[in-house]
Amino acid sequence: MRKDRIKILYEDKSIIVVSKPSHLLTISTDNEKEKTMFHKVIEYERKKNKNNKVFIVHRLDKDTSGILVFAKNERIKRQLQDNWQNTKRYYQAVVEGNVEKQEDTIKSYLKENKALITYSTNKSDGKLAITKYKVIKTNKKYSLLDIEILTGRKNQIRVHMNDINHPIIGDKKYNSKTNPIKRLGLHANKLVLQHPITKQIMTFEDKTPKEMLNLFE
Repeated sequence: MRKDRIKILYEDKSIIVVSKPSHLLTISTDNEKEKTMFHKVIEYERKKNKNNKVFIVHRLDKDTSGILVFAKNERIKRQLQDNWQNTKRYYQAVVEGNVEKQEDTIKSYLKENKALITYSTNKSDGKLAITKYKVIKTNKKYSLLDIEILTGRKNQIRVHMNDINHPIIGDKKYNSKTNPIKRLGLHANKLVLQHPITKQIMTFEDKTPKEMLNLFE
């Protein structure tokens, strides 16, 4: 796939669902305006019609790959965001070490400090975050997890994996000591939502990158 191409998982008159690669921002920051998934999608749309617009519905961390949904008008964006708590979001992650509990639900209250590090704190000081995981594969060094988030807090999965002493590979920010695939080992592989127009329940999937899976061959 050429660098200027985008991987489209689904598209209609209301929404466009794409696969964001790792190392790419979802939207612009003060330091970077153009190297973003949003910029790539808006360029794609404007090649069809210069008046086309695109609206951000949700975000992925720069180093997380996987499914991103964009709306094609502001009304659709609001509808999707208003119903976002009913959207099911699934990830796969490679974490350091062997996770002893084969499946579990992690709950904590998250807060961000001045250094933009999110951490677990007490109920009165943070926002509730709930992460469910299940171990899929393990080897001597790593575990592959299926993850579902029931809340959408910033860096939620990354903090919770660090909290159970199994940080995600490549996640130096949250205490990972290894980076075998030169990227964060986190991928948004599945998303289930209600279409804002048809009201149909739709499931979108994006295969987990080979470099993550190859660690277990």
